[in-house]
Amino acid sequence: MRVYTAEDTRNLLPFGALIEALREIFRAGAAAPLRHRHAIPLEGQPEATLLLMPAWSPAGLGGVKVVNVNPGNAAIGMAAVSSSYLLFDAGTGRHLAILDGDEITNRRTAAAAALAASYLARADARRLLVVGAGRVASNLADAFSAVRPIEDVAVWDIDSGLAGTLARRLNDTGFRAAVAPDLEAAVADADIVSCATLATEPLIRGAWLRPGQHLDLIGSFRPDMREADDDAVSRARVYIDTDGALKESGDLIDPIASGALSEERIAGDLFGLCRGSAAGRGDEREITLFKATGTALSDLAAATLAHAGSGNGD
Repeated sequence: MRVYTAEDTRNLLPFGALIEALREIFRAGAAAPLRHRHAIPLEGQPEATLLLMPAWSPAGLGGVKVVNVNPGNAAIGMAAVSSSYLLFDAGTGRHLAILDGDEITNRRTAAAAALAASYLARADARRLLVVGAGRVASNLADAFSAVRPIEDVAVWDIDSGLAGTLARRLNDTGFRAAVAPDLEAAVADADIVSCATLATEPLIRGAWLRPGQHLDLIGSFRPDMREADDDAVSRARVYIDTDGALKESGDLIDPIASGALSEERIAGDLFGLCRGSAAGRGDEREITLFKATGTALSDLAAATLAHAGSGNGD
């Protein structure tokens, strides 16, 4: 069985190829039961979460990602998310590889956002606002630039030091990047606003949005987590990655409960967008919103791509 380090996994998942691998798996489909979520109460710190995310294709490969999310780790200088991915042969059950689950999560999450933007963001979108400065957020500029002509990147984070570190790295890789000191002003100036945080209260206000923008919410994965308010959701044409988002994220659960959104108003998901059965952006002035909570399908596509790219695609 092959073991891939974090560096191995990252290098085997270039965004152009990864976005197309996601597009193909959403077109073709595979089995992906709703993730298993278990709360882990911890004394003196925020509750932790254990996620188990399986997926398989009867004619090919399968896998399961084991994820631990510990928001309290920020206080001790550790990453909030830790995970591993086990890839297996669906036909025989033979275990093929263990990959770094954090890199798979970071890159496939950003790639899924970019995949959605390939249908929903304006074709001339050049200005990106990244809300958050963690590991997923650090991949967003590279991912979106694979599908849109991103030139200018603003970075906002509750920790301005982290935002500055990310902005400097992005400048070193060819973007014009800067810290956004004021979130409202940064939203108004962006073509794409992408949020990758663990916020439990809305950060983005609908009143700040302007016609033609694309709002991307990929951080919230629990009912008590939110990145945008009801007004933002009500003003936008809303898309999701899978139906799981309706059950898992406060960014959808709360607006549906308040009447700001209805399930019938969801314009489509990644399956429909990739298969052409759901229409993307309707016009240049429309505000679009993509809400993702992640799916094991994306993990499987990423792990399969990485394993095949290493010359071990058996």
